[in-house]
Amino acid sequence: MSTAKKAPVGQTPEPAQASGIGSSISYSADHLANQFLIAMPSMVDPNFARSVIYLFEHTERGAMGLVVNRPTEVDLESLFDKIELKLEIAPLLTQPVYFGGPVQIERGFVLHEPVSVGSYSSSLAVPGGLTMTTSKDVLEAVATGNGPEKFLITLGYAGWSAGQLEDEIALNGWMNVPLSQDQMSEIIFDTPSVQRYERTMSHLGFDPSRLSGEAGHA
Repeated sequence: MSTAKKAPVGQTPEPAQASGIGSSISYSADHLANQFLIAMPSMVDPNFARSVIYLFEHTERGAMGLVVNRPTEVDLESLFDKIELKLEIAPLLTQPVYFGGPVQIERGFVLHEPVSVGSYSSSLAVPGGLTMTTSKDVLEAVATGNGPEKFLITLGYAGWSAGQLEDEIALNGWMNVPLSQDQMSEIIFDTPSVQRYERTMSHLGFDPSRLSGEAGHA
């Protein structure tokens, strides 16, 4: 099966429409923005095995998301030094930068809780969900202690071309998990990275160790 490969660099799908998030798990591949994707046991691509992805765009043109459980060896102090910003907030210095996916790995993405409209020059506010910002001004705000209270910084993102994600879900490469904003924030920002996969799986209501890697189980 194919896995989430590099979408054409620079391809930016139109913002996805808000999806209805209920209490039950949906296995539809339609309008998956503001949901988690979790890699199924059949996912062997090392970029995505046991990964949890927050999808911030999903349209007929494709999908984009950020892996939220793959910390790198780069910390925020090193990242800020590289972009010539002085970060002096001690608790943040050792926080890791995450591997967001294999597309544009030199580019930074900041996933954070919603803020006032217009706070940063380049942000995508996912309806009913979180906000993804790519402009340097959010990092400048973080450096001075005026940034989002809860955030996660990645290098790179995961991208799918038109219809690719739907095909991979049909082949049991991924399972989508729709949760409330509070539940997603708790997993992304408050749960240790090594526990985020299992924590997300726990919302499915069954033992993830019994998941089949065979296509067609859902």
